[in-house]
Amino acid sequence: MNRNFTVICAAFFMCAVLIVVYLCPVFPGATTVSAEYDGEKMIFLTFDDGPSDRVTPRVLDVLKEENVPATFFIIGKNAETRKNLIKREIAEGHTVAVHSYSHDYKEIYRTPESLIEDIDKCNKVLFDCAGVRSDLYRFPGGSYGLSAKLIDAVTKHGMRYVDWNASTRDAEIYKPTATQLLNASLTTPANKNRVVLLAHDSTTKTATAEALRDIITAYKSMGYKFEKFY
Repeated sequence: MNRNFTVICAAFFMCAVLIVVYLCPVFPGATTVSAEYDGEKMIFLTFDDGPSDRVTPRVLDVLKEENVPATFFIIGKNAETRKNLIKREIAEGHTVAVHSYSHDYKEIYRTPESLIEDIDKCNKVLFDCAGVRSDLYRFPGGSYGLSAKLIDAVTKHGMRYVDWNASTRDAEIYKPTATQLLNASLTTPANKNRVVLLAHDSTTKTATAEALRDIITAYKSMGYKFEKFY
């Protein structure tokens, strides 16, 4: 009798879990979005590790021509000498957010205090560039696998963090072609309704700039609405 009761309870619990998973799609790490989900398919284009003189202007040109917004998670030390690009990103309606100052994993993840120091240093650069600060953050490498102490330190510091659920794989594929990045962008989304696409605009990511227009065209053809984080 006890054994049968246990089996019934276990079955009921598994059904409940499946219902929750089905009805509540995961949006990894995102603590806010620009619009409430209203049934439309959304894609958030996100670019890490910029700005760079070689790639960022090309990315911005395409975004302007295609009239779509993006979110740029910047590296502070790259922005210090490229204030004009930060100003352009903001002027053209994009969101500029914190990624890191140094992007040195060993140093920034050494302690919660060193992580916050790195965030504040990047935000100071952003303020010096454009007179604004951001409370939006992307962990270098993403939040997956980080200790709760590090994540808690960030949220207690008043920062909201955003991961991704799709990738161009431009940081994984050695010397990728634009076609490879397009294919990855279309095949990797873990949530087809709300895609947060990871890309990079650092100096070596020329293929990303080459692929961007085709990525945008493909998602437009599938009825996606382009959004940015605020």
